Amino acid sequence: MEIKQNILNAVNEWLTPTFDKQTQDEIKEMMTSSPKNLEESFYKNLEFGTGGMRGIMGVGTNRINKYTLGKNTQGLSNYMLNFFPGKALKVAIAFDCRHNSQTLAKVVADVFSANGIKVYLFSDMRPTPELSFALKYLGCQAGIVLTASHNPPEYNGYKVYWEDGGQIVPPQDAAIVNVIESLKYNEIKFQANEDLIEYIDLAIDQAFIQSTIENASFNTSKTAKENLNIVFTSLHGTSIKAIPETLSKAGYTNVNIVPEQAVPNGDFPTVVSPNPEEPEALTMALALADKLNADIVIGTDPDCDRLGVAVRNTQGKMILLNGNQTMVLMTAFLLEQWKKAGKIDGKQFIGSTIVSTPMMMELATAYNVECKIGLTGFKWIAKMIKDFPELKFIGGGEESFGFMVGDAVRDKDAVAATLLVCEIAAQAKANGSSVYASLLQLYVDFGFYKEHLVSLTKKGIEGLTQINQMMVDMRENPVKEINGQRVVMLEDYKNSTAKNLLSGEVETMNVPKSDVLIYYTEDGSKIAARPSGTEPKIKFYVSVNAKLDSVNHVPEVESYLDEKIKNILLDLKII
Repeated sequence: MEIKQNILNAVNEWLTPTFDKQTQDEIKEMMTSSPKNLEESFYKNLEFGTGGMRGIMGVGTNRINKYTLGKNTQGLSNYMLNFFPGKALKVAIAFDCRHNSQTLAKVVADVFSANGIKVYLFSDMRPTPELSFALKYLGCQAGIVLTASHNPPEYNGYKVYWEDGGQIVPPQDAAIVNVIESLKYNEIKFQANEDLIEYIDLAIDQAFIQSTIENASFNTSKTAKENLNIVFTSLHGTSIKAIPETLSKAGYTNVNIVPEQAVPNGDFPTVVSPNPEEPEALTMALALADKLNADIVIGTDPDCDRLGVAVRNTQGKMILLNGNQTMVLMTAFLLEQWKKAGKIDGKQFIGSTIVSTPMMMELATAYNVECKIGLTGFKWIAKMIKDFPELKFIGGGEESFGFMVGDAVRDKDAVAATLLVCEIAAQAKANGSSVYASLLQLYVDFGFYKEHLVSLTKKGIEGLTQINQMMVDMRENPVKEINGQRVVMLEDYKNSTAKNLLSGEVETMNVPKSDVLIYYTEDGSKIAARPSGTEPKIKFYVSVNAKLDSVNHVPEVESYLDEKIKNILLDLKII
């Protein structure tokens, strides 16, 4: 196949002495044996998406390797030295269980130290939320996590955090990227100043766990905690370093860990995908739960920022809750606890995202707090805390199985969320109820909201083109009717417009631009489409709702909502 000139130019640069012999040999091998792979490796530079930069490990500009991460780090160092003139700079670095994470973390530490920046480097893998905590605890100006969350084993990634503990957001992210893009690879300083690298571990662990217990415990009795039968799986990830100890110190003594998945392993050998959003990932945990008659199953992704929760339904069968359901349960519980403590005076808020359940707005109204809605990704919820210092953040989440309890950690945090959901389950059981019964009661009180996600995977250059074309088609030819219901509003976050399709009136939305389209129909249904910022996928989110006057009527109302979701997806030709 013919290799395009821009790819050849990039390849030729990587065949210069700036790059080591092994890298050059791998490129030469690809040129002769795998030109398609060569094209995929060099056709673009890796970009920062929703959750930082993620990509397949290997050589090339579109791959995760010491040079692409070294360039990121050199650019970030240059930016920090300019942004904080004359300040003694400090960064914290953590990494997960993935292949090469520890090696790449040391490369990143080397580059920072070579630029005169003090580095606190975790001595071993740690949960991502612990990095957010450590950064603030140690008074750092920035932090890095080497992780690709729940992506397949061949992936790794690089997430950048700022001094508030949240990920970088506009306009700062673009400014940092501009500095990175202006660099040449031969400008990277790889020679470490070892005197500036300090390894951290147990002292930070203890402070993190103590902070978690203080933030996510709510007067649950000792007996209630001991009576809760928990099954936990770390899905071969980093949560094994924090969650068992946190639960133990918080008083939960009946925690059963899935042994086959307790050892960190970047191959994730017992699952197709280490993603607690996928029911298959919790198969072993659910089997153990049935064997032990457990009350609750909790599983976390490899970097321990997302959690999947399964509980027993009214028939005693274990079912996996979706991210919207866990978010609503945790938020409602927090709101009730704050109300009981007399801490709600209208100067509080909860956080959510544009593709998450609208039920969060109902909760906020009922408890006299604000509900702030941001773009997808927890960096936007962290930004809300920074942007509204006059308001106290209670908690918030997103549909993709992430939740944040208070602001000690400014990213989704499966350690605190795990403890919180155990508090909910323990108190419910002690009161003769259950997590599932609590959820159904919320549907009676606030409306039965049901959501469904469809993810279509489209890999490589061709896949990216297909995804982009799908968004163009939906943007330029918006549907006027979905499942017999008129579309009343179309929000286009790329163009910052909200158009009333009945009146033709167009309003400007004051939010950062993002490639997201949301349709609202006259019966209150909501359909969103967005390309993933971290995976080769396009995602469609459907939310429907109906009144529920009694828990006894759940089966028929749920059946009605399921049928509505199916008809919407068929009408839009998504399934």
